[in-house]
Amino acid sequence: MAAAPLPMRDGVAPSYLWLPEGQWPDLLTFLLERFPGVAEASWRDRMARGEVVDADGVVLMPDSAFRRGMRIFYYRELEAETPIPFQEEVLFMDEHLLVVDKPHFLPMIPSGRFLHETLLVRLKKKLGEQALTPIHRLDRETAGVVIFSRREDSRGAYQSLFQQREIEKEYEALAPHLSGHEFPFTYRSRMVEGEKFFTMKEVAGEPNSETVIDVIEQREAATLYRLLPHTGRQHQLRVHLAALGIPIINDAFYPVALPCKQDDVSSPLKLLARRIAFNDPFTGERREFLSRRTL
Repeated sequence: MAAAPLPMRDGVAPSYLWLPEGQWPDLLTFLLERFPGVAEASWRDRMARGEVVDADGVVLMPDSAFRRGMRIFYYRELEAETPIPFQEEVLFMDEHLLVVDKPHFLPMIPSGRFLHETLLVRLKKKLGEQALTPIHRLDRETAGVVIFSRREDSRGAYQSLFQQREIEKEYEALAPHLSGHEFPFTYRSRMVEGEKFFTMKEVAGEPNSETVIDVIEQREAATLYRLLPHTGRQHQLRVHLAALGIPIINDAFYPVALPCKQDDVSSPLKLLARRIAFNDPFTGERREFLSRRTL
């Protein structure tokens, strides 16, 4: 893919949009309809600064013609963003990979009300690397080990390890005591998208999710579990433990989705991506990365 006509700015790469089918009298009218949350004055200001351009870098103005199929580039902006008071830690870096220990509450990538307070943008600011891309994801609420690609030419080889389930992933979770099971045991279910936004649910049918559950230690008020997911469904570990009647402590989604806590960071989800291990596709070397965080 050709380089973007706008540079990375303060850790934020430009966004782009292909203009769709339809007719609008000018570009500004389309943008106001497409992004109702962005004020007209904001678009006019961005255009005056030369920060809305086409694929060739030509500056677009409010009265520029709307042309179906044209790709436009611009910077996403937020008027206010609450700082997240927890810091990531770099665990490892070589020419291909960056391995990071992510804190709770920090989103992986820009979305919704998060832009600069995301792990990707923080790392781009520190390293100045526009090509930096996460190879896999962790929920905003989950802490622990996550891997980024530093080079586009080697990214696919590492991504394929996840797609082919050749990555060993180990999580830890703090949840209520569970009786009636011999550990370790395997829990399987069929998971599909739930009715509420961003949630999942279990339904009858052939299982498409699998987790091995073991006990690390029994604590007075809860148990520390080791979780080995053999599949990678969204929210899989949270759904599985909730289905067993032991929802992860401070889980605001399962078994019941609670009202959004917005910027409250007082009660982190007790879920940690403790370990990732794999054979490097280029060197054959065994790689293992461990979080330094605890629950």
